[in-house]
Amino acid sequence: MAGSELTNIKSPRVKAAKRLTKRAFRDRDRAFLAEGPQAVREALALPGVAVELFTTAEAESRHADIVTAARLAGVPVFGASGEVMAELAQTVTPQGLLAVCRFVHVPLAEAVTEDAGLVAVLAHVRDPGNAGTVLRTADAAGADAVVFTDASVDPYNGKCVRASAGSLFHLPVVTSAPVAETVRHLKDKGLRVLAADGAGGKTLDDVDLAGPTAWIFGNEAWGLPEEILALADEVVRVPIYGRAESLNLATAAAVCLYASARERRGR
Repeated sequence: MAGSELTNIKSPRVKAAKRLTKRAFRDRDRAFLAEGPQAVREALALPGVAVELFTTAEAESRHADIVTAARLAGVPVFGASGEVMAELAQTVTPQGLLAVCRFVHVPLAEAVTEDAGLVAVLAHVRDPGNAGTVLRTADAAGADAVVFTDASVDPYNGKCVRASAGSLFHLPVVTSAPVAETVRHLKDKGLRVLAADGAGGKTLDDVDLAGPTAWIFGNEAWGLPEEILALADEVVRVPIYGRAESLNLATAAAVCLYASARERRGR
């Protein structure tokens, strides 16, 4: 480890990392926290993204491969006491590994090109756990990019990073994108834009998903506003075959994204 174990929660290094739990400081420093072995491992796989690693002695022993990878990449490794790790971590039971990382998002024009076949757009999605889960699902479904619009949660929110389970580091992510500008760009690049909404005139069974497609997913409680629905090529609902009133956002997004992925791969 670099130097002695950090034991004082008021030390400048600990305080500098701790403030990244607040969005204003994340935006100012263009940095965020990735907590847990999965997130840290994926961050280290991208050269230059992880800039510091904090680890407890127990975590270093358990995850020696990750700590070794950090050192080989030239990332400073700092030992942290349990009290310091509890101060930095945003989970009830910290796993003992936490990295300070540089922002990884890219401009819309870089994320979505003519080659894009599947894109997820989060519009007015406020819950970080839902947003991170949709990001993880989009990654699993082979999406080319995920766009967080300007009214959606910060993808660098700690809960969102954890819910993405490392997928934040796997595919292009766009942040703070205006919805109208995003839809216009998607259409210019040849994608059909579908809005997922319970009030859709067509169901998932009725639409052709074989071509390049972008899905817009809305707010957990009230869905998508009329002005966004009007921008889409189609408003599509997930069919409910049983007696459930509806599906939650993350589940509906998984159904839609995998339906597209399945069609694009020729069933």
